[in-house]
Amino acid sequence: MNRTDRLLALVLKLQSNGRQRAEDLAASFETSKRTIYRDIQALSEAGVPVISLPGQGYSLMEGYFLPPLSFSTDEATMLLMGADFMARSFDAEYRGAAHSAGVKIEAVLPEKLRDEVRYLQESICFVPINEPDRPGEAEMLQQVRRAIMTRRTARFRYHTRFTEDGKGKQRVREADPYGMLNAGGIWYMVAHCHLRRDTRIFRLDRVADLSVLDKRFERPPGFKMTEPEHDEQRNIVVRALFDGEIAPWVREARSYFVVEMEDKAEGLLVTLRVRMESEIVQWLLSWGGSVRVLEPDSLRLRLSEEGRRIRENNRNP
Repeated sequence: MNRTDRLLALVLKLQSNGRQRAEDLAASFETSKRTIYRDIQALSEAGVPVISLPGQGYSLMEGYFLPPLSFSTDEATMLLMGADFMARSFDAEYRGAAHSAGVKIEAVLPEKLRDEVRYLQESICFVPINEPDRPGEAEMLQQVRRAIMTRRTARFRYHTRFTEDGKGKQRVREADPYGMLNAGGIWYMVAHCHLRRDTRIFRLDRVADLSVLDKRFERPPGFKMTEPEHDEQRNIVVRALFDGEIAPWVREARSYFVVEMEDKAEGLLVTLRVRMESEIVQWLLSWGGSVRVLEPDSLRLRLSEEGRRIRENNRNP
């Protein structure tokens, strides 16, 4: 990063994060504290109102904002396409906000840059996997967002698809919503489940009759939405060997529970981690005779039994 870029990034960091110590800034920009001191002095000489408090760090004078930023073609394109994608992926309220943001960004672009951005927009299409207009989904997104913003507990019926008997069940839950996650076009709610007394991830398309209660909660300090890691409760290891001919399709349609894929002379060895065997039965059955379960033995027997039942159900009358 050259000095000009670093000075701009330094102002943006102070503007967004508030007071920062010299050592923290040095670590963020991978430079020395001496360099940060010189940068702060350069900003002050350029008229940026930097406030220095001994032992506490640097901050910007309240009310100071950078003048309008200029965007490159790629930057403006990504912002506008991102706004367009969010407009099609959220409920009506955020859809309007995303559209308004896009209009404002486009309005400040020079005419030549605007033409280039429009040309790129017309050349790239980003289609959401699932449309946001499934019955009741928009209203539910609003309800969950309201519960997150007001820090209020939500009550809902939740359908668990996978149980040990494979039949699924519904149960009324109360949970404290911490955040929302969209993965593969599916919305999830990350919340502290009162029943399980732990943080859980709920698929919103399995939620019904959601209501926001008057009961308030405090989100744990330091909580931050990140890409979910593999659930520690998924302690059942499944290994399956797929025929080499279908390996490309297995990689393309990989299960959420896959943790490793390895090419072997005999085929593609896939390792999965699940909470219960029923979570993976349907995916394995979808590959028919092109997959062989190596472990655990109980899952191999279960698939054999499912195969027997399939044969019986499809015999000629």
